[in-house]
Amino acid sequence: MPEPTDERDERGVREVKSAARTVELLELLAARGDRPARLQELADELGVPRSSMYALLQTLITRGWVRTDITGSLYGIGIHALLTGTSYLDSDPRVRVVRPYLDEASEALGETIHMGRLDGRDVAYLATRESHEYLRTISRVGRRLPAHAGALGKALLAERPDEDLPPGPYASLTPNTHTDRESLAAELSSVRSQGYSVDREEGVLGIIGFGFALHYDVPAVDAISCSVPVSRLTPEHERHIVAIMREIRAKIEAGASGSMTARPNWR
Repeated sequence: MPEPTDERDERGVREVKSAARTVELLELLAARGDRPARLQELADELGVPRSSMYALLQTLITRGWVRTDITGSLYGIGIHALLTGTSYLDSDPRVRVVRPYLDEASEALGETIHMGRLDGRDVAYLATRESHEYLRTISRVGRRLPAHAGALGKALLAERPDEDLPPGPYASLTPNTHTDRESLAAELSSVRSQGYSVDREEGVLGIIGFGFALHYDVPAVDAISCSVPVSRLTPEHERHIVAIMREIRAKIEAGASGSMTARPNWR
């Protein structure tokens, strides 16, 4: 039987300790990316006995959620995490609506186009169309970036009152990142005025992004963006990007209104 704890969520439901520990382990392995972990590292990080961690790892290896090397001493995220993540994208009606329009924007602009979703203080990338001219991948499906440091995140934060912003300081990804609440709030005011966000090398040096919140939810939780190298951005190209992305946003919002009826309203 799963072991209950005394912790409860906002609905008063008890957290199941064994389930919570499993999720924490998977999130930890996922966050490490291509850096496999050793047993003791995982036990120390999650504060559980080495024997308990070993048993949990072996269970998850058997089920494909964790993988290990030929020595059995290194652990990483398993293929079932990918399969489950793919199922999430395939089952999400909003992602299905947006994907064709990302193709349209990519074809019209020749730049990298993203769709992202606000998840706490981060933005998770749900779909990407890479530029054929700029092959260095700066984002990928499943990647998370701090919302304060990119075009997608700032477009979505601007849909919410400044009172919701955490006090800071915020993590600095580049010398241009907004790291304090006052600076970010001033930036979000500008985003609200012009109707879109601009990330001028705040998340990645050499890259400027333009973000547009999608208003099929209130407040918006999804956004689209266009990323372009600084070396290729002229005032004329910037105006063209903003015009095309505004058109794409309008098409997405119009298409979404009739395609999401009778769908579960996920929390």
